[in-house]
Amino acid sequence: MKIFFFGDVIGRVGREGLLQVLPELKRTHQPDFIIVNAENAAHGKGLSPKIAEELWAEGVDVLTMGNHTFDRKEIGAIIDDPRILRPANYPSTVAGHGSGVFKSRSGIPIGVLQLMGRVYMPLTDCPFQTADREIEKLKGQAKIIFVDVHAEITSEKASLAWHLDGRITAAVGTHTHVQTADERLLPGGTAFLTDAGACGPLNSIIGMDVPSAIKRFLTGLHSPMNVATGDAMVCGCVLDVDEATGKARSITRIRELVTLPSTLSEDR
Repeated sequence: MKIFFFGDVIGRVGREGLLQVLPELKRTHQPDFIIVNAENAAHGKGLSPKIAEELWAEGVDVLTMGNHTFDRKEIGAIIDDPRILRPANYPSTVAGHGSGVFKSRSGIPIGVLQLMGRVYMPLTDCPFQTADREIEKLKGQAKIIFVDVHAEITSEKASLAWHLDGRITAAVGTHTHVQTADERLLPGGTAFLTDAGACGPLNSIIGMDVPSAIKRFLTGLHSPMNVATGDAMVCGCVLDVDEATGKARSITRIRELVTLPSTLSEDR
């Protein structure tokens, strides 16, 4: 079984880049399931119903989110859709789902869970304890369990992966928008990648316009930032999974450059 996972999609450049490379990647790898982190898909922050529908129409099965889940008020119209997963360690009173079980194209169930780190991130429940509870629920329904670890620091992501080694298929990090080169299989058969990277503008500072990002460092003032334009870099990974055991056979990074019009605007 093959599973695609793409890191944080940033604005229209990220969306257009992903949708351009997805058909060829599908032909090459024949994925059974596709997961995309979409918490920055709408103008660089949050997700809108229109964009969610656009991604689902292209064959994306699950959209994971993160600390920007509730940045746009229109998320309220779709947050209870089971195909959208916000961090499971938000308090139970928060709307939406943190995990779910889905059918792959071959009919095999796949559990997906999202956790958010607590270091330099919004206040949430413990991701380690939340993971233990959620995985106990999921493993009765699916042998294959994928975890999106949305966190700031590498040590927290690695600690979660090692904590879950042997109990899940893969733990892949998101949030920092920079792809790491440390993909590996842990001893218990869990695939790990500290950060999948982002699907967004190549000539940018983690997706944002360069001059406006530099201005913050030069002045120390909080100033508006816009999603950059130009070519896109599409980052993620493909997992090869033994569906009989739920263990990962391999994890391979995806990094594709996509040429886009420099005039492409953030119009939706």
